Amino acid sequence: MADTERPMYELEYPAPEMSGSRDSSVTMIVALQGYADAGHAVEAAADHLLAALDNRLVASFNNDELLDYRSRRPSVTMHDAHVSRVESLELGLRVVRDTEGRPFLLLSGPEPDMRWEAFSQAVTDLAEKFGVDKTICLYSAPMSVPHTRPLVVTAHGNFPAIKEKHPYFDSIVHLPGSAQLNIEMELDKRGKKAGGFTAMVPNYVSGSLYPAATLNLLRSVEGIADLKLPLHVLERDAAKVEEQLYEQTAENSEIMTVVLLLERQYDERLAEFKSAHPGMALPGEASLPTPEELGEAFEQYLASIDDSASLPSAHEGLPSQPGGRMPGTTDPREALNSLHSEPTAEDPTSAPHNNPGEQGGSSHEDGPNREDGATGDHDAE
Repeated sequence: MADTERPMYELEYPAPEMSGSRDSSVTMIVALQGYADAGHAVEAAADHLLAALDNRLVASFNNDELLDYRSRRPSVTMHDAHVSRVESLELGLRVVRDTEGRPFLLLSGPEPDMRWEAFSQAVTDLAEKFGVDKTICLYSAPMSVPHTRPLVVTAHGNFPAIKEKHPYFDSIVHLPGSAQLNIEMELDKRGKKAGGFTAMVPNYVSGSLYPAATLNLLRSVEGIADLKLPLHVLERDAAKVEEQLYEQTAENSEIMTVVLLLERQYDERLAEFKSAHPGMALPGEASLPTPEELGEAFEQYLASIDDSASLPSAHEGLPSQPGGRMPGTTDPREALNSLHSEPTAEDPTSAPHNNPGEQGGSSHEDGPNREDGATGDHDAE
C-alpha cells in the first residue's frame, strides 16, 4: 500500500472489552498535548490516568499522517557513540477502567499538526463505534489569577449538565483553534454531547508543573462522568507546591503586592458572576442540592418508612402507645403536618409553656412542693 493510502488509524485486534459500565454509557476524555496546556495540566492528567489505572490500546493513529516532526522533534538517546533509542510519539485511543472497574475512553498524545478535519471525523467515528455518550476535552490556560484563591475550572459544551456546577462564559469569545475544538464541533454536528473543562492557572506558574490544575480538571471529570479516579497523589503534590509558593511569595514584598492585587481582582469578578448566577456554587464552596433533589430524597425516605412497617418491630415486647408507636416517638409525616396545623384550645400541647418562676409554673428552686400542695412523696405513692 502506498504511503498516500495509509489509513488514519489502526484498530487493535481483538478489541478490548468495554463491559462494566453501570448504565451502558461511556465517556471519552480528550487530553492532547501542545495546545492550551498551562502548568502542563492536560498532559499530566493523561499521564496520571494511564499510570494509575488499568488500560489497553484501542486504536493507534498514524503519526506520519498527522505530525510535523520538525515542530516537535522527538528526543534521541545515544549510548556508546551510537543511537540507541528514539522517543515514541504515541497518539492513541485507550480504554481505561476507574477504581471501580467502570470503563471510559482516553484519547491522548501529541496534538496533530495536519489534517484536523479528517482526524476529527475519525475520532467521531470511533466515538460512535464504541457507544460514547459524551466527550469531555481538557484544557488549561494562563490567567491573571492568584494561587492563594481556589482554582477556577470553567466549563463549556452543548449539553446543560456540564455547566450546572462550573462557571462559564455566557458571551461571545474568540480564541485560537485546535484539533480538540474541531473534535467538539464534529461531534456537535452529529448530535453528540461534547464539551470541555478549562483550568485557570496563575500566569506566573504556567510554565511549570502545577498539580492543582490537573487535580481540579480530573475532579471535574469525576463529577460529570460519574467516575472514581485515584487522586490522592495529586492532592499531595498540589499541597506541596502550594506550600512552596506561599514560602516564596512571603519572602518578596513586591510579589506579595502583585498577589494582593490579583486577589482583589479575583474577588470582584467572582462576586459579579455570583450576582448573575446566584444558585451556582463558586470555587471553594459546597454545592447545595436543588429543590428537586431534596424532594426526591424525602420521597425515598418516606417510602422506606412505609416499607419498614411490615417488618418486625425492633421493640417487640415493650409497651407501646395507641397506634403502635413507641413512647416518645412520632410519625415523621404527622410531625410535618403539625407544622402547618393551627393550635386549638382543646389541644393541650398547643398551649404556651410558662417559663420557670412565672405564675402557675415551677422551677428547680421550688423543690418537691407544687402549686396544688402535693409533695414528691405523694407522687411516688
